This record gives sequence, structure tokens and C-alpha cells, in this order.
Amino acid sequence: MNTHTKAQTAPYRIELRKVSKQFGSTAALSDVSLSGRAGSIHALTGENGAGKSTLMKLLAGVYQPDAGELWMDGRQLRLGSPAAARRAGVSTVFQELTVLPNLSVAENLCLGREPRRFGMLDREAMRRAAGAVLHRVGIELDVDRLCGSLSIGEQQLLEIAKGVAADARVFIFDEPTAPLNRAEVDKLERLLRRLAADGKLIFYISHRLEEIFRFCDMATVLKDGKHVLTAPIATLSAESLVTLMVGRPLQSLFPPRATATAAAAAAATVAAVAGLPGLAGLPRNSASALDVRKLVARTGGPTVSFKLERGQIIGLAGLEGQGQRELLRALAGELAGAERDVVHQPVGGVASALAGGKGSGATVRQGVALIPEDRKGEGLFLEMSIHANLELGLLRELGLARMAPQAGRELEQLADRLQLRGARSSAVGALSGGNQQKVMLGRWLAAGVDTLLIEQPTRGVDVGAKAEIYRLLRQFTDAGGAVLAVSGDLLELIGLCDRILVMRQGAIVADVPAEGATEEQLLGLALVAA
Repeated sequence: MNTHTKAQTAPYRIELRKVSKQFGSTAALSDVSLSGRAGSIHALTGENGAGKSTLMKLLAGVYQPDAGELWMDGRQLRLGSPAAARRAGVSTVFQELTVLPNLSVAENLCLGREPRRFGMLDREAMRRAAGAVLHRVGIELDVDRLCGSLSIGEQQLLEIAKGVAADARVFIFDEPTAPLNRAEVDKLERLLRRLAADGKLIFYISHRLEEIFRFCDMATVLKDGKHVLTAPIATLSAESLVTLMVGRPLQSLFPPRATATAAAAAAATVAAVAGLPGLAGLPRNSASALDVRKLVARTGGPTVSFKLERGQIIGLAGLEGQGQRELLRALAGELAGAERDVVHQPVGGVASALAGGKGSGATVRQGVALIPEDRKGEGLFLEMSIHANLELGLLRELGLARMAPQAGRELEQLADRLQLRGARSSAVGALSGGNQQKVMLGRWLAAGVDTLLIEQPTRGVDVGAKAEIYRLLRQFTDAGGAVLAVSGDLLELIGLCDRILVMRQGAIVADVPAEGATEEQLLGLALVAA
């Protein structure tokens, strides 16, 4: 009997019976029942706002249900706090990192469980315990290293190690692979399988369909706070799962690549946003948006050169840490030491050298904007409203002595075009990842920039919102804009882009058409110089 079959016949480890949760007038969960068996890797899927995280936060003790019951191993649970959930054997790795940057790796791993000797903290025992957990998880980190110096991916692996250190019976992973590279994802898969083989129940929340089908044996779909389906993963296909999640067949995740007809139609759409600067009327491929004649992102690094044409989406592919992010940041003016000979051809204007080393504000004023990977830390003002975040794009040309523009009607039209759901006065921090990403994109559409530099276009975004973001980016380029995007998702680059530049050790080693490209081809180019 294989592992998946055993999991489907094992006793229930967790049962949530007809649970409901209300936030004000919003029903986050309505009469949801869910069961998970020991030894199972159980996917929890649905669009952003479907209720996945709320359901798991009930199990993690963050929220208490307004109605319904929680049971573990045949006994009813009453979890009044996260501490109570941990004592009951529930360990959670949330999407929001909780690593304390001023503490070491060992101190973070043993936080709340510090070993003591003669009433004093036993640091040597703590270091040994932390090393044992890291070895078990398969993570190579210096236990004395301060966590503030870790990359986002390393912090996420440390979050996972903290859960394993608790030796829980139930693990909840909420988008654990969002900041991980391919090798780290492989490590996570091995860890998940070891936990399942040990009889643990793993609830796995992810928007990445390939991971759901690769890791999981069961899947539960939620929509609008209601249970839609629970079924063995072997009985589902990617197409049927997407249809259940979004409530309609998703014929194609990616919009068609640019054609003259599509460009004209998209230009008309942009022009319809009255009063906002736009790209309507610019012929596709009328000029290079960016002519990168010479770019050295880091002192002593290789020289990079390429052209980003109008009407194109170019992707930057490669293994993690091969210079993709540095290239984008150097173009955005964020790396002061970069050597640059880059010409920007603005829409309807005169070509000029792209500003460098002065921060992204200088390049934005030229019409080139960066959409950073860390939308919460770098991209958005979380306490401000949707409207206020969009309106910031209109301020890019203003001096200190000028009045801020009033563009309420135009911004409402833009928000409609972006399909931003909810009240426009809502704080951006309360939005789903997909809607936050669309607000960042909308800010620069309002600003009338002609070139977008994007890090991880759809990280932590559900499949329905991904399709909307892809559509908006293609409309932008069909209207004469240009996009340069970094993504760790090779299938995203293949489906979205016109061309893909493959990077290795800071250099561009290949320039391939996206149409017809394969993951195996791109990985091969990333590993072996073309």
C-alpha cells in the first residue's frame, strides 16, 4: 500500500465541524466542515479571500469560531490562543514571517523553549539543539548568525524549522515556497514527505498548482467562505481544480502574445481612462524603451547589454541569486555603484541617458518604474487607502511648491479597470495579495510611466488574480509600454513573455523566444553557458 493510499484510510487527526466566522458584516466562513487524516498532505486551495487562512487560523488558535466545533484525534478542542494550539500539537508556518532579526538562528529556534542549567540559560545546549533541528530539516545555517542578515528564503526555511522543532502532530504551511528557490523547494518536499511518513497531518495552502499536484494526496477547495469540494488529488486535474476555485472555466491563464489588432484594441482601452497620462497612439515597437549598452551591476561583475523594445515583455530567468534582481535594481537606479550606459526612449519624447544611482524616484520621473518583490515592505503604504496609494502615482512630476492633482473620477475608473474589489477607502494592508499587487501596478499606470521593471509579478497571488495581472501587463505593452520581469516561476515566464534572457553568474548567457521554450531548456541554459 503506497503512502497516499495509507493516508486516505488512516484515522482522522483533525475534524472541523460546521465552523463559521464573521468579521463585522463579512462572513469569512459559513458552515464549513473539513477533515484531515494522519499521514496526509492535504492541500487547501481557493482564490484570495476564499477563507483558507481564516480556517487555518481557527485551528492555530488565532481566531475562535463563532459557531461549530474543532476535534483532534477524537477529542474536542477549545483553542483560546496560539499558545493553546501549540500545546495541543498544532504548528503553523504563516506566510508572514515572524523571525526576530535581532536574535541568532539558535535563539529564534529555541524561543520559548530555551534550555537552562542551574537556572541560567544554557547557550551551548541551545546551539546543539538548534543544530540538530537544522540537520533534521536539511538546512545549512550558522546557528550563531543573526537572523537580520538572512535572505527572505532563508528566513522562510527557518520558520519551517521552528515548526519542526515543536514536534507537533499537525502542521499548517501557508504559502511556504513563495520566497524559496528550486533547490529549497526540493528540500521542503523531502521534509513534507518525512513528516507525513511519521504520521503527521500537513495542511498545505498554496496558489501554485504544480506544487499541489506534486506534494499533496488530498485537496479541499473553498470559495467565498464556503466548502466546495474535498477529494483525492488523483481524481482532479489542473483544469478542474481551477474551475472549482474561480467558479468558471479558465480557458487560458496567459493572454495571447501581442498582435497589431490586439495592440490597437488595448490602446483604445488605455485612452478611455480620461484625464490620465497614457500610452495610447504610440506605435508598437516604434523604438527601444531601454537600450542597455553597458551595465555592470556590481563592481568587478560582468557587463550586460540588451534592448527592451516597446510592445514586449522580456523575462529574466536563472537560478536564484544569479544577478537578475541586481540587474533590475541597477536599471531602477537603486545600486549606487553600478556602471551604466543606458538610453531611455520616452513616449513621444527625446531619448536620454537613464538616471542612475539616485534612487528609483529619478527613473520614475523619466517614465521607468520599479515594482518591488516585497510589496508590503517597499511597495505600498499599508495603512493608507486604495485611492491614496493609487494617487501617489500622480505626484511623480510635482515639485515641492505645486498643488497635488485632484483626480478622483479618473482614479475610480482606473480602480474599476484593475477590478479592485472592496471599498476604495479600505486600507491596502487589509487587501489580498492579488489586489495589493494590482494597486502597485495601478499606481504606475496612473503615473503614465512607459516602462515597468517588475520583481516576481505574481508571488503569493491566487490563480484568478494572476490571470488579471497578466492581462493588465499585456494591455500595457500592446499600448506601447515595455516590461522587464524577474520571476522564479519558469512556467510564468514562458507563458507571459515574448523573450527570455537567461542569466548565470551575473551575465546573460542566452536570449530565447518564449514561445516554444521549455523549463528543461531554460534550466539547461542556466546551468551551462550557451
